[in-house]
Amino acid sequence: MSNPFEQAGPAGPPQQPTVAGNGQVKVGMILPLSAAGNAGVAAQSMRHAAEMALAEFQNPNIQLLIKDDAGSPQGAQQGAQQACDEGAEIILGPLFAGSVPPTAQVARARNVSVIAFSTDSSVAGRGVYLLSFLPESDVNRIVEYSAGIGKRSFAALLPDNAYGTVVEGAFKSAISRKGSCRIVAFEKYSGDRTASARAVAQSLGGADTLFLADDGDAVVATADALTAAGANLRNIQLVGTGLWDNPRVYGSASLQGGLYAAPDPSGFRAFAGRYRTRFGSEPVRTATLAYDAVALVAALARTQGPQRFAPDVLTNASGFAGIDGLFRFRTDGTNERGLAVMRVASAGGQAVAGSPKSFGAT
Repeated sequence: MSNPFEQAGPAGPPQQPTVAGNGQVKVGMILPLSAAGNAGVAAQSMRHAAEMALAEFQNPNIQLLIKDDAGSPQGAQQGAQQACDEGAEIILGPLFAGSVPPTAQVARARNVSVIAFSTDSSVAGRGVYLLSFLPESDVNRIVEYSAGIGKRSFAALLPDNAYGTVVEGAFKSAISRKGSCRIVAFEKYSGDRTASARAVAQSLGGADTLFLADDGDAVVATADALTAAGANLRNIQLVGTGLWDNPRVYGSASLQGGLYAAPDPSGFRAFAGRYRTRFGSEPVRTATLAYDAVALVAALARTQGPQRFAPDVLTNASGFAGIDGLFRFRTDGTNERGLAVMRVASAGGQAVAGSPKSFGAT
């Protein structure tokens, strides 16, 4: 997974609204289909995944009203307005954090819930749920697992950016909940890692665990900076987040044996195989979010009657089973995922602890 705190570039010509499915329950879907670069590519793949979910669900009673927001807040607001005007009972999307508040404003006025795909938990709220890979879930799982295998003293070196700020808050909260754990060193870096790496390296004698949270290229550079500062990374347990699921990490000698929390990869592998067969191309990693959102609303439309998208239904404490494992929405709009713990090896991530089969289980 690439760093999730990215925005779209300038858009191409907007795509015309389309409809998928012919059921009675109308569902809005807002994606940056005409956005430039990776955003537009991701959006097209997510639309394919949504169509695939419809095709694989037995007689879904939903109709997707697909709107292109071109990666802009204004586009998202217009898309939400159109979808609500056309009778949407719930809105899936948008993808970018900046587009969620204007979508929510329109939806709340109509008493319509939103399931957005942003990774920025600050845009979640009443009636606005995030179906995404939130860093908080990764951090909670890896701290929980580390404590469970007897780790007590944590050092951390994090990027000084939006992602790092979210991870820092989650990390400090997770450690404070574990009365037996403490933080012995904590530093952040922006461009040059030399000074912060040196400060952490000098403190590692008092730590049994080192937490590094950044994407593939950056986390390898951080490990190299620590080694250059005199740290012996073989004497400490390295831990990280789902951004470690990256070939650069698996190819790094320094990070071998490191542990990170992420969805069990078997679900995405099976999904990607079916996607390739249907579309002749590779899905983006976030395509499963669109698939799971559509599968969820199709299931709720079938089983929950007129209250199908009410907050009490969406925040069911038992959660829902998705491609990437168990997930549930909290009342504050954020989500919790049942994640596996993976070990870095040269051939890729190897599961050392499976994802839970139910919430409350370990």
